[in-house]
Amino acid sequence: MIKIVFALLISLSCCVGLSAQSSGQQELEKQRQQLKREIEQTQEMLDKNRKTTKENLTQLSLINRKLNLQGSVIENISKDINFLDNNIYKSQKDVNKLQLLLDTLKQEYAKSMVYAYKTRSNSDFLNFIFSSSSFNDAIKRITYLKSYRNYREMQGENILRTQTLLKDRIDELSGNKKKKSEVLQTQSKELNVLENQQQEKNQLVSKLKAQSKELNNQIAAKKKQMQKVSNAIAAAIKRAQDIARKEAVARAKEDKIKRDAETKKNIAENKSNTAPVTRPVTSRPVKSISEPSVLLGNDADVKLNASFISNRGSLPWPMEKGYMIMRFGPQKLEGIGVTVDNPGITIGSDIGTPVKALFDGEVASVTNIDNMQVVILKHGGYFTTYSNLSGVNLSRGQNIRTGQVLGRVAPNDEGVGSIDLIISNEKSNLNPEGWLRRR
Repeated sequence: MIKIVFALLISLSCCVGLSAQSSGQQELEKQRQQLKREIEQTQEMLDKNRKTTKENLTQLSLINRKLNLQGSVIENISKDINFLDNNIYKSQKDVNKLQLLLDTLKQEYAKSMVYAYKTRSNSDFLNFIFSSSSFNDAIKRITYLKSYRNYREMQGENILRTQTLLKDRIDELSGNKKKKSEVLQTQSKELNVLENQQQEKNQLVSKLKAQSKELNNQIAAKKKQMQKVSNAIAAAIKRAQDIARKEAVARAKEDKIKRDAETKKNIAENKSNTAPVTRPVTSRPVKSISEPSVLLGNDADVKLNASFISNRGSLPWPMEKGYMIMRFGPQKLEGIGVTVDNPGITIGSDIGTPVKALFDGEVASVTNIDNMQVVILKHGGYFTTYSNLSGVNLSRGQNIRTGQVLGRVAPNDEGVGSIDLIISNEKSNLNPEGWLRRR
């Protein structure tokens, strides 16, 4: 009986192992296919860029993105190999257990058959029954003989079941070994692809180094341009603060006029024959104009600010289809020896692609910087800036809804379609990647 339970437990554990293995490998395969699609999209963008412009930093960014994605593919395959190694180990362990159990069951069954052969005479069974001391004892002996016969049949069935399970595990073990061999071949191919991509990057870096003077001029022009954008953001924030302060002062004056009028009315109503008693008038303290919450002077701005914060990590991207050219903060251009401090993120897309607002807000500024249009939106105490647009038809103070088209993607100095997205508060710039939803 113990052996039967043991066999059933092994069977159950095998089924659970197979289910976990299938689920984990399906998830890895799904991730790998998604990475492959992203690599294909990146390659398509790179090919399109090469057709329209010569070697540039955008191409370097796309190749770096492709290298990162390819590295993720190889990491995914390594996880798959680890999965298969664990499954091979577990399958081999199960095979050993089942083989041991099968040998034990066969030995017990053989002993049972030998005993049955020795006591095969019908007279032995009859003597066993008729030698009972009572009728109830005879019934018990008959029941025992039936149980013993059923036990032998169960032994045979258990051996067949264990043999079937053992065969399945051996087939599974063989299949995992075969699949591991295939995955190792795939990994080798992907490593060759990664090596080719690295050579492609080295060739591009060499060409860019040959254009070092022109490239340095482009980088210097970009830095100067982004400094102008930063100045425009600072001016928009200061203007919004000044407007908020003036509104706060105006509200304070209105409150004071109302209080003074109410005080005079109370004095007039309380006049008597005796000399009027002069009571000190206490005025409501006015908020200091240096408070950091000056932009949140009314309930609408407070509510909008809180809503913007609560949507951190789930804001939509400004374009439906776009790819990262440059991330936030100091970015070292590998192989060129230049570091660019990006105040936001640079997103590439086809020229003319609609650029949409990330969130409800108000147009704080619409300005032209060099040959590009820049739109700055205010969301309570936060600001989003969309630089390098064309076709903008907005005015300051206009209310904007989430997803509303602000303009279209314009070509940058390299002739590539891109925009710079900057998210700021009153103190500093923030990393937009932490605010946008994951793709």
